[in-house]
Amino acid sequence: MDKSPCNSQDVEVRKGPWTMEEDLILINYIANHGEGVWNSLAKAAGLKRTGKSCRLRWLNYLRPDVKRGNITPEEQLLIMELHAKWGNRWSKIAKHLPGRTDNEIKNFWRTRIQKHIKQAETFSAQSSEANEQASLSQILHTTEVYSPPSYPPNMQDHQAFPMAPLPAEANENYWSMEDLWLLNADQ
Repeated sequence: MDKSPCNSQDVEVRKGPWTMEEDLILINYIANHGEGVWNSLAKAAGLKRTGKSCRLRWLNYLRPDVKRGNITPEEQLLIMELHAKWGNRWSKIAKHLPGRTDNEIKNFWRTRIQKHIKQAETFSAQSSEANEQASLSQILHTTEVYSPPSYPPNMQDHQAFPMAPLPAEANENYWSMEDLWLLNADQ
């Protein structure tokens, strides 16, 4: 590889977005001379870019066999399956998606799929936490044992359990307060 040390006398290297003119210069140079040592290619083509920048621009955007457009649902499923199988081996995954670059697949994974997975995990964790709290609450409520109120020993029995009034439509099997008074008065 042709790597020369950086001197202060070297031409300033351009950074930032590529212009259409730069793209055309790179495409025409590669069409006429082919790919080669990228640092030499950048100088020979007259681009004020690094060799790495030229290589990445060519491989990820300008090659004629690079597929343009959104990733289809079928491609998305394949990416998910292959990622589950191989992890972050983007180049290996890209070989199974003709025309798609490893960079494009990696960017798609990180901006679309990974965000959805994290949101789903967060939602799942929140729901399971809520379900656990509800279950715990339900267990606590069902395991409570009823204990009747305790009264001081000096209270008489009829004061300890005051009678509640019966509904107006009480049937004849119930005794009314008047019946009880009459019974007590007879004794």
